[in-house]
Amino acid sequence: MSTVDDTPTTAQKFTAETLGTFVLVFFGCGAFLMSGGDYVATGLTFGLTVVVMAYAVGRISGGHFNPAVTLGAVLGGRLPWNQVGIYMAAQLLGGLLAGGALFGLNHGFEGFNAEGRMGQNSFGDTGSGYAWWAALLLEMLLTAIFLWVILAVTDGRNEVNVALGPLAIGLALAMIHFASMSATGTSVNPARSIGVGVYAGTDAIVQLWLFVVAPLVGAAIAGLTYPILFGQGAEPVAGSGLNFGGGRKNQYVPGNYEAQWNQGQQGGWGQPGAAWGAPPQQQWGQPAQQPDPTYGPPQPAPQSTPQPTPQSAPQWGQPAPQQQPAQPGQWGAPPQQPAQPGHPGQQSAPGHWGNPDGDDDGRTQVRRPD
Repeated sequence: MSTVDDTPTTAQKFTAETLGTFVLVFFGCGAFLMSGGDYVATGLTFGLTVVVMAYAVGRISGGHFNPAVTLGAVLGGRLPWNQVGIYMAAQLLGGLLAGGALFGLNHGFEGFNAEGRMGQNSFGDTGSGYAWWAALLLEMLLTAIFLWVILAVTDGRNEVNVALGPLAIGLALAMIHFASMSATGTSVNPARSIGVGVYAGTDAIVQLWLFVVAPLVGAAIAGLTYPILFGQGAEPVAGSGLNFGGGRKNQYVPGNYEAQWNQGQQGGWGQPGAAWGAPPQQQWGQPAQQPDPTYGPPQPAPQSTPQPTPQSAPQWGQPAPQQQPAQPGQWGAPPQQPAQPGHPGQQSAPGHWGNPDGDDDGRTQVRRPD
């Protein structure tokens, strides 16, 4: 029976991240524009887009849709550095496509002017009057909290059902919007800010630096501190964190959102004491390990019972000593076939057990001493 390789290609990951970021920016910022900046509508829409798209394409790329999330994932040991460029390029493309779509569609309203009216992020005099340093710290703090939530939800040690992960992440993003929209418009995502900011006029473009720097710094803090605060749990993905290359090859487990986030670590992220590629240890109260179809059922440990021979038993892992073939007539030698009438050339050597001299009819006789 042929098997289908479900491992996602780089092109599929790029497409998934582009589509997911497009949906996030288009619907989130679109809800802000269409509702007149309604808090509940905008916050819930941003959260729901993450939930929907993580369920849709999370098994392919992990559903980052945010350069800050990608940076936090790689520094937290969940993603190798060689994937970062692909992810971030896809996210920026998706954000720009969404901003362009909103820019064009909103011109359906007569007299629409995009400057300052694209749902862009802002601070200071061009925004709500919120100070730049406060906006910087707020965006850093909110992004760090967002990444801590994501890393915790996708942690294999978390006993929460894996299917609930995207829901928790989406609710966290909605919660973040409720707490910061009136101050900065809520970014925590450079692709979201750039995607609409480049269409919103010069003032919005000038302020983009803050909504790029703050989320990336906050994500880096969360990614580096999560293993320190809550434990690493398992060996990081090869080429992630502060290790920029080498290590063991990763394995992908298809169809699993958590496995994709953890780049296919068998048994889930965070099995303490387990070596990479080793079968998980049986836990107290868990059913016995099933036999491996490749190597057969587990074999019992060798018993240290005394051997009847004076030679010492071979040690575990050492080759057995070569045995000399037994000579005819010795203990363990194969019995010689008696001579058969009419079959010359099959007579045994004279004087051996079962074949005394002159025993032509196969009977056992006793020789007299000479």
